[in-house]
Amino acid sequence: MEATGSDEVDKLKTKFISAWNNMKYSWVLKTKTYFSRNSPVLLLGKCYHFKYEDENKMLPARSGCTIEDHVIAGNVEEFRKDFISRIWLTYREEFPQIEGSALTTDCGWGCTLRTGQMLLAQGLILHFLGRAWTWPDALNIENSDSESWTSHTVKKFTASFEASLSGERELKTPTICLKETIGKCSEDHETENEICHRKIISWFGDSPLAAFGLHQLIEYGKKSGKKAGDWYGPAVVAHILRKAVEEARHPDLQGITVYVAQDCTVYSSDVIDKQSASMTSDNTDDKAVIILVPVRLGGERTNTDYLEFVKGILSLEYCVGIIGGKPKQSYYFAGFQDDSLIYMDPHYCQSFVDVSIKDFPLETFHCPSPKKMSFRKMDPSCTIGFYCRNVQDFKRASEEITKMLKMSSKEKYPLFTFVNGHSRDYDFTSTTTREEDLFSEDEKKRLKRLSTEEFVLL
Repeated sequence: MEATGSDEVDKLKTKFISAWNNMKYSWVLKTKTYFSRNSPVLLLGKCYHFKYEDENKMLPARSGCTIEDHVIAGNVEEFRKDFISRIWLTYREEFPQIEGSALTTDCGWGCTLRTGQMLLAQGLILHFLGRAWTWPDALNIENSDSESWTSHTVKKFTASFEASLSGERELKTPTICLKETIGKCSEDHETENEICHRKIISWFGDSPLAAFGLHQLIEYGKKSGKKAGDWYGPAVVAHILRKAVEEARHPDLQGITVYVAQDCTVYSSDVIDKQSASMTSDNTDDKAVIILVPVRLGGERTNTDYLEFVKGILSLEYCVGIIGGKPKQSYYFAGFQDDSLIYMDPHYCQSFVDVSIKDFPLETFHCPSPKKMSFRKMDPSCTIGFYCRNVQDFKRASEEITKMLKMSSKEKYPLFTFVNGHSRDYDFTSTTTREEDLFSEDEKKRLKRLSTEEFVLL
């Protein structure tokens, strides 16, 4: 009887917490974000200048634009379409219960995992669709910077709150295997790019079957001492993403890998070894690689001397974004204007979407409005991401980034470095699938150390 009573108390407690999180993270007044017409806007390697929105041609580079010596002279709608096309991953509720817990939502603790997902999603967009791709329906999403959004949210989550307490909500679980549905959308109604677009989103679904979904990432996090409900830092998430990509079994993912810099050092030979690994027995083409570099931009606060470097990184065609934020909140940084960073915010609680069904809705996976934040408010702990399609691409990227690091470093040591050769004590080439061997002993110790050093994220 005591055990049963304890279980009931735990269930009731979980319902109260879930209901509170639903209200807390969904009652959000979306304020408008203002952009200057006099300054360029950089978004993941593309440069827009609204001052020239009436001109429909390429213009010489202005101050602040470093993308192949030109800016894109498009109107504001072109920028909006580009931004909205990026994949947005946020808090969700009512998803299948996370194994080993009673949690059916990540509200309040999963924001860094979500920003990590967004960075990886951008890498996959570059890999499969290219940087020029935009979602055809991007501008059809209703901009929710209005009172009507707030009214709708109040009604929705008041009902959600009441249902949580009464125990009337039913958990919706996937009934169709993800692997059986990926890529089977009717080509009569969708283009090949849209099929790929849906496929990428499906890999991030909130289901145990999704390769890069929250459930899988949490499983890999357990190997570093993390569990569902814990807070994750950007460096730990980088290692979790690497392991998730390594263990992904979908055929389309065999041509891409992830490398995480060790102690702010990218060992070039280790990266090239990963890229040169045979994808199949009869295919030895270079693998694409996503390079993740955990760094710290200062001590307790971000050092403003690093501002120009961060802006330079976000200006590179290789950049897939930054996992960072401000204290107690993680954001996905994707661009900047002047001294303000442009980001996507995962702190919106949305309903679970079953991505295993045909023609699942796409709207909630795309953010209708960019947000801006002063660089000075950025927390120093972050992870920078780059994508390189092949070995030649990596060599070119490392040269450009190294020049940028030297130019931006006012101290003796840069934020991170590229060095020739292999790391001596870090195993990136293991292909074992035994659970106890997913992380080496040295890696487990390093991850636990990172977990204690990083700031707490909500």
